[in-house]
Amino acid sequence: MSERSLAGKPQQRIEVGLGKSMPIRLFNGNLHLPGVLLAVAEIAIAISSVYLAVWVRFSGFSNTFAAFHTTVGSIWPRALLFAGVLLLSLASLGLYQLRQRARFTGILVRLLIAVLLAQAMIALVFYLVPSFFVGRGVIGLAGIFAFLELALARFVFLHVVDEDMFKRRVLVLGSGTRAATITNRLRRRADQRGFKIVGYVKAPGDALDVAAHHIVQSEDSLLQVAMRHKVEEIVVAPDDRRGGFPIAELLECRIRGIEVCDILEFFERESGRVEVELMQPSWLIFSKGFRSDLVRLASKRLFDLLVSTGVLVIGLPIALLTSIAIVLEDRGPILYRQTRVGRNGRPFPMLKFRSMSINAEPNGEAVWALQNDPRVTRVGALIRKLRIDELPQVLNVLVGQMSFVGPRPERPEFVKELARTIPYYPERHSVKPGITGWAQVRYRYGSSEQDAQDKLEYDLYYVKHHSLAFDLLVLLQTVEVVLFRIGSR
Repeated sequence: MSERSLAGKPQQRIEVGLGKSMPIRLFNGNLHLPGVLLAVAEIAIAISSVYLAVWVRFSGFSNTFAAFHTTVGSIWPRALLFAGVLLLSLASLGLYQLRQRARFTGILVRLLIAVLLAQAMIALVFYLVPSFFVGRGVIGLAGIFAFLELALARFVFLHVVDEDMFKRRVLVLGSGTRAATITNRLRRRADQRGFKIVGYVKAPGDALDVAAHHIVQSEDSLLQVAMRHKVEEIVVAPDDRRGGFPIAELLECRIRGIEVCDILEFFERESGRVEVELMQPSWLIFSKGFRSDLVRLASKRLFDLLVSTGVLVIGLPIALLTSIAIVLEDRGPILYRQTRVGRNGRPFPMLKFRSMSINAEPNGEAVWALQNDPRVTRVGALIRKLRIDELPQVLNVLVGQMSFVGPRPERPEFVKELARTIPYYPERHSVKPGITGWAQVRYRYGSSEQDAQDKLEYDLYYVKHHSLAFDLLVLLQTVEVVLFRIGSR
């Protein structure tokens, strides 16, 4: 590609087609086209399942739907209710994550659990609002039909989601270390379901850190290269922007309808994390997000109080049984108080059900938890897998030391060490720590410095985008983490 400026060049008329749209921005999150189409299709499936169930259940009547309307009431409000509850259940099982890597059998298990969960929630709604009742036969048949149709839809979806027709065509400006990060960090097929890299354009001064056959060789302008390859987005990723940076060419691409974004923005959108190694202090200063206004703080506190109170009431029987089991095993204390670092770096005593032996740290030195840690008791192993050991932390939330959703609090010894070796680590303390968090639903259990850095990237994404809707999303996905023991140790 020519490095000369476009100034003074004869202007060519090149029309840019709309192509695939950029991800839809909603509730500080990005919805990709395949996920939106899948959700719409599954809403239609849920609604049609109710109508099909009514038709089968009342098939003995001359006018099936009229008979149902006369006996029970209108179908469509009940169908919409079923569809909404089923959609929440599917989301809570992680079935709208495009980076889902489970096999089809694993997806079928999740679908079955989602349908059963929806059935239970619908039964609760019927108990609270009897006027919505549709009959056990109808709702049972609707669940069966929905499961079969969802399984078929997912089978088809898994075979077409990776087709190029659903992906944005992306051109990367750069060929050095920063550009190569895209291939290195988003190397799996499931990581690239929203885009397709059509090539890399070597920027002035960049080394060649990407495969040579991925480099686009051309003397044409950047706009002409983009048009020839039907590019819909250009990711700016040169190692050095000081010399020969093609501002004019990028501007023309942007004016002609091609999206232009920085590599940090690209990573943030496609992976749900912030790449610490690519960050600069100026990005933190000028980037959108990182809100802490009064409305947000008030809504988050109300959310914490409502959810924590509900969890405390529902979990009270489990807490009593856990307390009895801990005492019977070794006669030791039930609760374990451990100093953790909270908002703005202030320490606080975090509560947990004791899951380790009484003398787990005889010298008082903090030790990372290990896989199959010998210090964990038999009761402790069970409550850790089910995440019951975290239940007492609702008391920390109620008194305001923690939030229900936020970065997990670390011990002061680990924080001091990690802040010294990992850039921007203290920034995660700008919000209250949480019982669950974005890193917990997107990353495995962390027990090393590298794990801490990877989880920090998710924590910073949460700190930047946290909102009430984001908290609800994390809460839904936590259900999947608990049910499938993701990351428990």
